[in-house]
Formats: sequence, C-alpha cells, structure tokens
Amino acid sequence: MVKKEEKAKEVECTDANCPVHGTLSTRGVVLEGTVKSDKMQGTAIVERNYVVSSKKYERSKRSRSNIPAHNPPCISAKPGDKVRIMECRKLSKTVSFVITDKLE
Repeated sequence: MVKKEEKAKEVECTDANCPVHGTLSTRGVVLEGTVKSDKMQGTAIVERNYVVSSKKYERSKRSRSNIPAHNPPCISAKPGDKVRIMECRKLSKTVSFVITDKLE
C-alpha cells in the first residue's frame, strides 16, 4: 500500500475511473499479467498466461488470453510491465477490468 501513496504524491490524477484516486470500485476477479500494448487512449491490452488441465486425459496445456483494461494516468503502464488488474463495472463495450498497480 505504500507504493500507492507514493504514486499519489508524484502525479495528480483527475481520472474518475481510477481505483486509487477516483470513485471506481473494484470487485471479483484479481489477475496478473504483462502489458502487451498501450496504443489505445486510456486502455491497455494485458496478456495473461495460464495452464489448462484435463482431468480425463491427465494432460495440461499452456494457454493465454488478451484482456483490455483501463489504464489510469497515475499508473500509465507501458508494454512489458507486469501489472495486477481487477474486475470492475463495464467501462465500455470491451473494457471491464482496471489496472490497479504495477508489479516489480
């Protein structure tokens, strides 16, 4: 939690959809992934790698998914950053996650 307070002091955030400085509440799923693209305005694509197991065949395979997430200006994640995203209300047609913090 110290990191969030330090970020608050460094950058003034006026985004209403920021989970730290705004009024956006988060709930449900918490995921971790890597930012793949930040070319959209206020949105980043987060790539998530995970393992899928098959009980019947006793095998597992690696899979990945791309999740669009809101990228607040106080966090401003860049491609290659490891981030934590949390579920929130729908912000647009495709965006229902928000980046809450960067991981080191």
